[in-house]
Amino acid sequence: MNRRRPGVGSGVAIGSADALSVERARRDEILDTASQLFASSGLRTSLLEIADACGIQPGSLYHHFESKEAIVVELVERYHGELDRIAETALEELKRSDPRLVLERIASLGTAIALCAVRHSAAVQFTFYEPPVGASHELVRLTSRAPTTIEAAMVETLRVGKSSGSIRSGIDLRTLADRICQTMLHVGLGLFHRYPSVDRVARRLCQILLYGVATGSPKDARLDRSHALRAVERVMKAWNEGDATGDDDRAALIRAAARSEFGRRGYEVTTIRDIASAAGLSVGTVYRAIGSKEELLASIMRSFGGKVRAGWNAALGSKSTTVEKLDAVAWLQINVLDRFHDEFKIQLAWLRQSPPDTPYLEWSFPAVLRQLKSLLSDGARSGEIRIESPASELTARCITELTWIPEEIVRSAGKRAALTLARDTLLRGIARRSPTS
Repeated sequence: MNRRRPGVGSGVAIGSADALSVERARRDEILDTASQLFASSGLRTSLLEIADACGIQPGSLYHHFESKEAIVVELVERYHGELDRIAETALEELKRSDPRLVLERIASLGTAIALCAVRHSAAVQFTFYEPPVGASHELVRLTSRAPTTIEAAMVETLRVGKSSGSIRSGIDLRTLADRICQTMLHVGLGLFHRYPSVDRVARRLCQILLYGVATGSPKDARLDRSHALRAVERVMKAWNEGDATGDDDRAALIRAAARSEFGRRGYEVTTIRDIASAAGLSVGTVYRAIGSKEELLASIMRSFGGKVRAGWNAALGSKSTTVEKLDAVAWLQINVLDRFHDEFKIQLAWLRQSPPDTPYLEWSFPAVLRQLKSLLSDGARSGEIRIESPASELTARCITELTWIPEEIVRSAGKRAALTLARDTLLRGIARRSPTS
């Protein structure tokens, strides 16, 4: 059914200013609608679906945008433009604010980044994956652009905090700024995509980053000796011993190619032809060896999910304190990202779907949240941790997010430094504690 808006294409004469206003309003409507569709379905979304959701004919959509890529380019440009404006505003407000209130400025900037990420969820996703084959130079440039302006604003805010004595010494501010900004941008991706109150999510994340969840300030030496960390180490050692799947060489080659393509491009836009090309095989050979794309994904994620689940169970089932278990989970996540970065990216794309298009075999995220809520409740009752609403799902999701360290940090700083950063931002907090805390 044609749901054309009144006055659009009706032949009614309007002034040039009004016509320009109508033109911009329709263009913005198309972009907003496309953003919502891309956020839930990825680049498989067609121009026909966008036009239908806008209530216009496809020909009318082409009047505003010559291609789907043109829409994607403008969405990413809008996203970067808003991040730049947020950074400029933050720096101006920092000049006028009391340095003693810098922790509030950090939380405000973090919240602004999270709100931007949710408004531009599709664009954040486009910057998370490589652009499709044949993408223009402009799209490649935009999607690979790092959020340098917002990170610079966060670094400057942290410097003021360190100078005023509000931020602990011994933490690299640039790495910390990267960690905070990436955490807030992640709010627009997976774990929080169904929460209506984004500022509440961001405030909870900032509260943990600033003050940590541990009542005390656990030392690295103690955490390194925990039963939970040793249990996770045993699971990770078994990864090397249990990689055999019974596949022949051809099936193993196909699975390796599929992992790389799914992680690099995103599951939705990757085709069997892409996988076959990456493996150097024919499409028919891939179908005969593996089956459908859905079956291929399920087999990859079944193996991955089993490994991750074993690590979580080992950490949470150990004879350790709540803080030690959270630390061990962070170490597990760092190693998962280092070893299985393609599967990690596939998992993140899956988490944004509700219900998912493809079953995530062997890994139940709701079960993880239940385990975490129970663990946090026990820790709060014993006085070992201090955190708002420890039994809430929101808190459990925030803790899950903060056990993750950005891949770039793990790669550049190394796994051990990434673990120290996780301890500083999840357990100890970056704010200087008073002698009595």
